[in-house]
Amino acid sequence: MTEAERSKIVSQDYADFIIDYRNNPRGLERYSNYLIHVMNEAYAVVHLPVSQFTSRSISEFGYAGIPKLFGLCSNASLEASGVDDLRRIPNFNLRGQGVLIGIVDTGIDYTNPVFIRPDGTSKIVSIWDQTIDSETDYPEGTYFGTQYTTDQINQALASETPLNVVPSTDTNGHGTMLAAIAAGNDVPGSNFYGVAPDAQLIIVKVKPAKNYLKDFFQIPEDVLCFQENSIMWGAQYCGNLARQLKHPIAICMGIGTSQGPHDGRTPLSTFLSIIGEFPRVGIISAAGNEGNLGRHYHGMIDPSTGYNTVELNVGENEGGFSMQLWGDSPGIYSVDILSPSGEFIPKIAPSLHVSRELSFIFDKTIINIDYLLVEAETGDQLILFRFRDASGGVWRFNVYGQGDLPTGFHIWLPMGDMITTDTYFIQPDIYTTILDPGTAIVPITVTAYNPINGTLFVNSSRGYTRSNTIKPELAAPGVDYTAPNLNKQFTTFTGTGVAAAHTAGITALVFEWGVVRGNQPGLDSVEIKKYLIRGAKRSANLTYPNRDWGYGILDIFNVFDVLRTEVGAR
Repeated sequence: MTEAERSKIVSQDYADFIIDYRNNPRGLERYSNYLIHVMNEAYAVVHLPVSQFTSRSISEFGYAGIPKLFGLCSNASLEASGVDDLRRIPNFNLRGQGVLIGIVDTGIDYTNPVFIRPDGTSKIVSIWDQTIDSETDYPEGTYFGTQYTTDQINQALASETPLNVVPSTDTNGHGTMLAAIAAGNDVPGSNFYGVAPDAQLIIVKVKPAKNYLKDFFQIPEDVLCFQENSIMWGAQYCGNLARQLKHPIAICMGIGTSQGPHDGRTPLSTFLSIIGEFPRVGIISAAGNEGNLGRHYHGMIDPSTGYNTVELNVGENEGGFSMQLWGDSPGIYSVDILSPSGEFIPKIAPSLHVSRELSFIFDKTIINIDYLLVEAETGDQLILFRFRDASGGVWRFNVYGQGDLPTGFHIWLPMGDMITTDTYFIQPDIYTTILDPGTAIVPITVTAYNPINGTLFVNSSRGYTRSNTIKPELAAPGVDYTAPNLNKQFTTFTGTGVAAAHTAGITALVFEWGVVRGNQPGLDSVEIKKYLIRGAKRSANLTYPNRDWGYGILDIFNVFDVLRTEVGAR
């Protein structure tokens, strides 16, 4: 790849599209006029000038091809998960020895003592910083970012000015927090204990999303978010490096998006399900923190009227945002719109593809609306709304259905700080709010609970997926969790990203028992998931699985206690 071609990968002047060519390897030929960056045997990324990225790109490349934008899933826990009980048994003093943990997030403060061994060396195997451009030091085949090896990190730690040697930093702190929870050194004086303190880390600092894509989805300029293709590259890097080093790896995904069909069929979810079935790879995803924020609506079409009325309250200072309606098959859906000032947009008739820009006389709002009658990945109908300068107040949408069978639909607003808390559905549904890639079938999806009082985190996203796959599978500690911040001090964090990091550490312990100690050398995500589900703590007052808790509360000690009981009974 030439230098000019390589620059297009990170350039703000070039748009990115994710192409799934598994069933048609020659399908890439249609993009031969553009830069094609092959990721693996299933996916490639096509880069073309931003000037060619228009509303028609949805029909040309498919909605799935447009990278989704992902945000962060977080803002006395070891005892709650049974780790302390396990360590009291000499033969089960599992600490993650010989196991890797991959963190695909905001980077890491590698100078924090929780990542430094007593001899002064780092427990970080590698950092791939996608934000620092390099002519030659990128991982093989990626052509962007800079890779820093453990030798370089150790040289930096031995230097009085470490950032002059390895300039990679974490300016947000989320990635540092996740890595510390999963694999940080114990600091008893601050009541901090990493779940798998002897594990080693692979860190990917994901580059921020390009401006054209944030503008397309109307994400505020100051909001940190990441493109789907960049995250896919990060997950692949972790898996490839683990295979090279011949170590098992637990990959933690503490990020999520409410864009997409919520059924595990986005490129990232599909990709994680593929690599999660590889031996010695465990994928752990956060469920998300969207359950109690009013950002999901589920409606059924009333047969007597032929429509369902959706009421959306838009905050006075919202600005722009996007909204996605996914209709259940085999129904055909259409909408009309009533603005807060009373202007009415009549029903927009469905067809194979509709792309319209709607303006109003008394409101400055502009709505771009796209109908995809048959979205390529799911076969279901998608209606994408993109609001600019949205007027505050209550918007009403009548959603119409056609067909002779009962029809229903879901609508999702953006996640996290991609939208204000003043914009919400007046009659929301807290369920089916699991974020992608938490909807992926193979990975372990984790929600957050408070181990002090045993209650679910109030904002935890609830299951199941839109296709009724059981998600989340487990609940792990994720409320007021002590972890280091960017000042090398300790504070508390809350969210399902915290729970995912905790579970990544637990997964590393299972890998140590199974792979490193030779008890089950071929462990993968599915098998680890089964072990953790089998050992989960369950309340006699609840029916399992359920949409809130999945199969119960994570308990690693009980996993092995149940296994010991079953083996002893034979």
